[in-house]
Amino acid sequence: MSKIHVTELVLRDGHQSMIATRMRTEDMLPICGKLDEIGFWSLEAWGGATFDACVRFLKEDPWERLRSLRKALPNTPINMLLRGQNLLGYRHYSDDVVQAFVKQSANNGVDVFRIFDAMNDVRNLTAAIKAVKAVKKHAIGTLSFTTSPVHDIAYFVGMAKQLEALGCDSIGVKDMAGLLTPTMAGELVKALKAAVSLPIHMHSHATSGLASMVMLRSIDNGVDIIDTCNSSFAEGASHPSTESLVAALRGTQYDTGLDLGKLQEVTAYFKEVRRKYWQFESEFTGVDTRVLVNQVPGGMISNLSNQLKEQGAINRMDEVLAEIPRVREDLGFPPLVTPTSQIVGTQAVLNVLTGSRYKSITNEVKNYLLGQYGQSPAAVNAEVRQLAVGNAEVITCRPADLLEPEMVKLQSEAERFANTEEDVLTYAMFPDIGKTFLQERNAGSLQPEALLSKDAAHQQTGAARFAPTEFNITLHGETFHIQLTGSGHSGEERRPYYVKLDGISEEVFVETLNEMEVSSAGSNGGKKKASAGVTSSGRPRPNHEGCITTAMPGTIVAVKVKAGDKVSAGDGVLVIEAMKMENEIQTGISGTVLAIHVEKGDSVTPDETLIEIQPE
Repeated sequence: MSKIHVTELVLRDGHQSMIATRMRTEDMLPICGKLDEIGFWSLEAWGGATFDACVRFLKEDPWERLRSLRKALPNTPINMLLRGQNLLGYRHYSDDVVQAFVKQSANNGVDVFRIFDAMNDVRNLTAAIKAVKAVKKHAIGTLSFTTSPVHDIAYFVGMAKQLEALGCDSIGVKDMAGLLTPTMAGELVKALKAAVSLPIHMHSHATSGLASMVMLRSIDNGVDIIDTCNSSFAEGASHPSTESLVAALRGTQYDTGLDLGKLQEVTAYFKEVRRKYWQFESEFTGVDTRVLVNQVPGGMISNLSNQLKEQGAINRMDEVLAEIPRVREDLGFPPLVTPTSQIVGTQAVLNVLTGSRYKSITNEVKNYLLGQYGQSPAAVNAEVRQLAVGNAEVITCRPADLLEPEMVKLQSEAERFANTEEDVLTYAMFPDIGKTFLQERNAGSLQPEALLSKDAAHQQTGAARFAPTEFNITLHGETFHIQLTGSGHSGEERRPYYVKLDGISEEVFVETLNEMEVSSAGSNGGKKKASAGVTSSGRPRPNHEGCITTAMPGTIVAVKVKAGDKVSAGDGVLVIEAMKMENEIQTGISGTVLAIHVEKGDSVTPDETLIEIQPE
């Protein structure tokens, strides 16, 4: 057998898994020269959540990142993760958009496209595979590995044969949650090698602690290429360490030929870089065998914990992780990978935070149940479907077959702020944030989210360098162990704090009666304090049954009614984006719209009245 080839993941999946996809291009480019001389089969450096993070948080042009990386890596193929008909967004796009996106990705520097579908619906992969072959690039037809009553080796072998017939150059196994065991991996690879004549890639997250063993057993059974991550961003929710596997294979028939000393120079660089992003580190990115049950993928866990932290609900992570497999079963056991991981994960969060399962159902879950993401692997829960979409017709064709060509329409909509076809495609992926990003870029007013040093955090608070989050309190001679796990939004008159009291999770409320000014940095800066009936945003607090609120903080995407409109219980009145998913907010009563306190683009929180309705 020839040597094992290696795809390095540190520029994409590594930091997506460990620091919520926050690494900036400026921290990638200085090390590219060393990465380029090592001799990787490819460097995964684009796609996945990086496009979204660039536009949403980092205020970087993702296409410019790709061009910069291509220039800095002249000798190494650049690999990207592409979500089939979803591309890098969260919906299906028409075939002409898929063709345009693949063409521009190739023109700007992508050599290898790792193409997957969250449903493993091969119909959703065909357009992307054909587009990659049309531009003469390498197409990896990818199996999204999962376990369920319907997912077995025969299932994945059958899918691999279909991908080979479509003209893929290789077959990839994408074990996004780290569910493979060594024995299962060996049997799967052996079966795939017997069934298809293409090279096989193995991609497995280390969340369950099994991935290095999975890689070795896969190699023993004929795998050709392994995905690994530099140890500075490896293991846990990420991937097996590149250096460790290179060392393990050195001197064997599978020797990678990679220089361990050069790899360790890269490690030293990225260890320093990672310190900059301390605020995005999470306690949920280590080894956690619960993933074998909840199946939350490595690329999602750091983002999920960060989003729950922003909701002031990080203490409820365990409840969410327990709810995720229940929602997944209700939806017919889809593999948990973008976008289905977000669809299932966000619905699980809503089920937990609202205190009632499916009291609020996201638009994406409704679309999923209507077949708009493709065929579910198993039957869905009929009661949940009825609750979400009633008797609406479920489509059975390839979802993209129902879409008219979109590029001309997108070009017309983006004409005022898009300068290139790449700009139009940015707008296509994320219309609202993409439009805002392009307008701000054109105006020269882009402002990335703050990257705080720990010293800067100290200066802003005017207090100790680190605020205590774990301490003992002694009261009447009895000592209690307190751990602060999260808090509600600052500025609230009655602010929730989430604590563990002697290991038991509790929610407490702190109501400010008086304030002490500790420094100019620590004061409220003249910010108006909310009155008892009004929040700090100026919106009224809910005080009667006609007050429409949101279950979690988010951004208003659409207001569907106006003052004076008649509405019936169950009508949608608002659409809110929370945790990257859109959720239609419905009225629980019939009546007349009295007042609307929000408009598109507003940020909102659960303690505010967004719309008031006069009951019939």
